[in-house]
Amino acid sequence: MLKKILLLGSGELGKEFVIAAQRLGQTVIAVDSYEGAPAMQVADACEVINMLDGEALDAVVAKHQPDIIVPEIEAIRTERFYDYEAQGIQVVPSAKAANFTMDRRAIRDLAAKELGVRTAEYRYASSLEEMYQAVEVVGMPCVVKPLMSSSGKGQSVIKSTEDVQKAWEIAGAKGRGDAGEVIVEAFVNFTSEITLLTVSQQKGETLFCPAIGHVQERGDYQQSWQPALISEKDEQAAREIAGKVTKALGGAGIWGVEFFICPDGVVFSELSPRPHDTGMVTLAGTQNFNEFELHCRAVLGLPIPEITRERSGASAVILSGVEGECPTYPGLEIAAAYPKSDLRIFGKSTARPYRRMGVALAYDEVNANVKAIVERAKEMAAQVKVVVE
Repeated sequence: MLKKILLLGSGELGKEFVIAAQRLGQTVIAVDSYEGAPAMQVADACEVINMLDGEALDAVVAKHQPDIIVPEIEAIRTERFYDYEAQGIQVVPSAKAANFTMDRRAIRDLAAKELGVRTAEYRYASSLEEMYQAVEVVGMPCVVKPLMSSSGKGQSVIKSTEDVQKAWEIAGAKGRGDAGEVIVEAFVNFTSEITLLTVSQQKGETLFCPAIGHVQERGDYQQSWQPALISEKDEQAAREIAGKVTKALGGAGIWGVEFFICPDGVVFSELSPRPHDTGMVTLAGTQNFNEFELHCRAVLGLPIPEITRERSGASAVILSGVEGECPTYPGLEIAAAYPKSDLRIFGKSTARPYRRMGVALAYDEVNANVKAIVERAKEMAAQVKVVVE
């Protein structure tokens, strides 16, 4: 069971995955586009490459001869994964799944057209003219996203025709990869948003974590809590959809499946084939295994006998309001004094406005007031400031 794992993308989620893998005796090589990325600080070895350069990606795979490739970000030449899989390397969750989920067109068409899953009405656009047409069809307000992006990068809300050109420019500048295309989605009248962490095993049934509620701003999550405050009926509907979509994609690992909870039911939003940022709440001990431990076990083919709820918990992000090098964190000692709490500082060497630099975690007993736990996590996060030289 001793494997060499090549981690493609080395942010804070990758860092927690490396820790989980090393606790099970695995070797991890962390790869990213810059030195000193969070996962590199704990990995066995690291490489700095542009993962959109297919030849550079091939070279690092040939150099390290990994048993397993674990993508953590979208900005990768995922079409190369088919060749790696043919060479006998395990791609997580699979080459097909990685390619489909890195492309909003592929995953949305799979869900809506092939599987008949309910989604927001949508259209694609590969030019500004097509985008005007798409907005006219789906109506306003609507949301525009690059076909390849994550954490809200390149995302805009269009409320009038004057917003269209600016949204097109933002998507082109902030999207990852070179797709040059956007998806225009009708605005969904939702009451809440959830992430359903779904675990596909190499052997054994698909497992589901208790649903996670979350709040987003600028397309990026700000707070998350577990359990989500939704009905049992809506959670069961989300499980059925998540199971259907992940089964169609195949492979083993954890998926972050996002849904809108609406007055008339559940609407599928997006899917990520890896630990999800909102799932950092599981670091508060809300489950018997956190999402990174679950991902690692699924990737390695280790059995997961059950997922049990142990606590109620919440997370709140610590954001930078400044730009600069060598950040420090005054107020950390104040936040650390809160009861039933924990903190993570990600160790990023540079700060910029709205960059996620850490997370505050709060928890209480299973039946505790979840809203009160969320407020405690938010208070903790607000105590920590990001200061640069």
